[in-house]
Amino acid sequence: QVQLVESGGGWLQPGGSLRLSCSASGITLAYWSVAWFRQAPGKEREMVSCLNGEGAPAFPTDANGRFTVSRDKEKNTVYLWVTNLKPDDTAVYYCAVESVCGSITGPEHWGQGTSVTVAP
Repeated sequence: QVQLVESGGGWLQPGGSLRLSCSASGITLAYWSVAWFRQAPGKEREMVSCLNGEGAPAFPTDANGRFTVSRDKEKNTVYLWVTNLKPDDTAVYYCAVESVCGSITGPEHWGQGTSVTVAP
């Protein structure tokens, strides 16, 4: 059974940074593309970054470079770093496994999400 577990969310100050983790069981993340999505209150879910099967960011959506994604093969974990946090970053963040980044069929598996709140 595939399970993705996100962690690292919480209440953070504007201007700060965070690291979210996506740990997997029942699946080897290195063989898949792993995407990070977020859904802010009242908004649609959006992809913020994706790491392809070769371990390279393949779907960078942040032109300011505030989002960085990487993986640890030994820990079977993918990380999302976000710097210079803004209140607009407040959302539930999800990791998901895709055959390729931006797959038109959508992710194969989803995590349960971790909540991030950015406020003074």
